[in-house]
Amino acid sequence: MEFTPWTIFVDLGLISLLFLVGSLLRAKVKLIQELFLPAGLLAGLIALALGPNGLGWLPFSSQIGTYPGILIAVVFAALPFSSEKTPFSSVTKRVGSMWAYSQMVMIMQWGSGLLFALLLLNNLWGDLHTGFGLMLASGFAGGHGTAAAIGQAFAEHGWEDAASLAMTSATVGIISAIVGGLILIKWGAKKGHTGFISNFDQLPKELKTGLVPLEMRKSVGAGTVSSISIDPLMFHASLVGLAAMCGYYLSKAASAYFPKLNLPAFCLAFLVALLLSKLMQGFGADEYVDQKTMNRISGTCTDLLVAFGVASIKLPVVVKYALPLALLFVFGVVFCLFFFIWMAPRFFRQYWFERGIFTWGWATGTTAMGIALLRIVDPDLESKTLDDFALAYIPMAPVEIAIVTFAPLLIVNGQHWLFTAVTMLAGLIIFGIFRGKQKDQKLQTQNM
Repeated sequence: MEFTPWTIFVDLGLISLLFLVGSLLRAKVKLIQELFLPAGLLAGLIALALGPNGLGWLPFSSQIGTYPGILIAVVFAALPFSSEKTPFSSVTKRVGSMWAYSQMVMIMQWGSGLLFALLLLNNLWGDLHTGFGLMLASGFAGGHGTAAAIGQAFAEHGWEDAASLAMTSATVGIISAIVGGLILIKWGAKKGHTGFISNFDQLPKELKTGLVPLEMRKSVGAGTVSSISIDPLMFHASLVGLAAMCGYYLSKAASAYFPKLNLPAFCLAFLVALLLSKLMQGFGADEYVDQKTMNRISGTCTDLLVAFGVASIKLPVVVKYALPLALLFVFGVVFCLFFFIWMAPRFFRQYWFERGIFTWGWATGTTAMGIALLRIVDPDLESKTLDDFALAYIPMAPVEIAIVTFAPLLIVNGQHWLFTAVTMLAGLIIFGIFRGKQKDQKLQTQNM
């Protein structure tokens, strides 16, 4: 099918229809209310079932898998404009814990997955490739993009099955992110761990149905510029669009000059937006940026991101590796569950559940899934989890790029134990340093 601007128009029209269906289901079906499923997620699941990756009844284009990458850049480009001004010292404290936690989850998932396969799976199934354990992190923490890169790298070295296995891992990871995340959210709400929602059984009716009564409705934004000159929404959307576009071109430029350096567009879009926001503050123009309006732009793009992300899931069936894959995935879920339940409360003094549930979604599925789960427990993004993750990802990006680049090369050259040792040791060092700093801070507080 030829891809034209009208193709995008049709894709948006179809997903809009499914959003309305999802909103209706959320308002009327008690089971969906109890599961707290957002309309965007429902729209995505319906699109997955009825779209090209399911029954094929809905004529979505083949490009729906590209939209989430664009929308993530827009979401992160809106963050600096929608965030409150915070002292740099407090930001570095928050980002430090987010970086340590996220970096540990990511790097140790690569190492522990390979270690689990080398010690158990490769001994039970002698015909497995030495790099079989890498399929876990390439799909879970990596997502479909990293899965494609790892699969292609191994295919170039003669392991053709790697591409299908990695894509299967990414798909199972997204399902684990959704199902497991909802279970954890319901558990956390009942236990009182959530900072912005209470027990599911005590939630107000408007939060369950998604419909706000007339007397409780609030303004979604303020008009900071005159519509005679430019519509206020268009003005805010222009700022976000400019930052997102610059982030995209910077990402392309980095890849052109440094082919092995694949900086994500969303990370660079955030940096451009941060710089633009600071420039506007310097010229006194930041008073014309309304945080509520920026939040609405970010929220709209997030809903679309979730819907298209779920709709683009591909479900390849790899029968040959079904059992070892299943065991690898179970190990991956247990690994992420351990970090969520045991590690998150020890890393984050405030909003540990919100930060942990975002990382659960990111470490099992994608950044989009992490955002979707975070939106359930923190609808207005008051925990600043996304702000911190965007900054924390800057030093994480080179590590992830190095792993994706060199892991297949090390494996095919027989250095699998070296890769395992380096990743696991690095994770333990991060944990030791961070816990040591926490103890020092605690002692300083007691001595004051």
